[in-house]
Amino acid sequence: MTTATPRFTPSTTSALLTALVFAAAVTAAALVGVLSNPGTAGDYAALQQPSWAPPSWLFGPVWTVLYAMIAVSGWLVWRQRGWQGARTELSLFAVQLLLNAAWSPLFFTAGLRGTALVDIVLLLAALAVTILLFARVSRWAAVLLVPYWAWVAFATALNFSIWSLNTGS
Repeated sequence: MTTATPRFTPSTTSALLTALVFAAAVTAAALVGVLSNPGTAGDYAALQQPSWAPPSWLFGPVWTVLYAMIAVSGWLVWRQRGWQGARTELSLFAVQLLLNAAWSPLFFTAGLRGTALVDIVLLLAALAVTILLFARVSRWAAVLLVPYWAWVAFATALNFSIWSLNTGS
């Protein structure tokens, strides 16, 4: 006989405060990228790029929507299981957020495009596992991360292409 895991039921105040924690964590990851190099658009334009590279103005709106979805996704998993009940899932969520935050400083500020490529490949893998783990807790939490995974997969190909085109220049 198996026993069901008791459902985590946070108070409204706790749920709202935790939503703010997720929003703050995601905002911090975004700000690392934005503040690490204010001249990102100019640096991006100066790089040799593949013909399919998007214009720099597109990144801000796309990432704004994705970051909102990322925060809600993490919050949904917390809301189902709490910190203790979703320790593995939320730890991996934090890892992918740290990998996300590290990419812009590596790629733009330090100019380490190869290292940034390693970072984004690790991010893509961590995100794939996060989606699988989140799906066990909340289908909607997993679904909210799929566009993020797709964008990171595209960004991985773009990172590789830019790295290849600019190696030795």
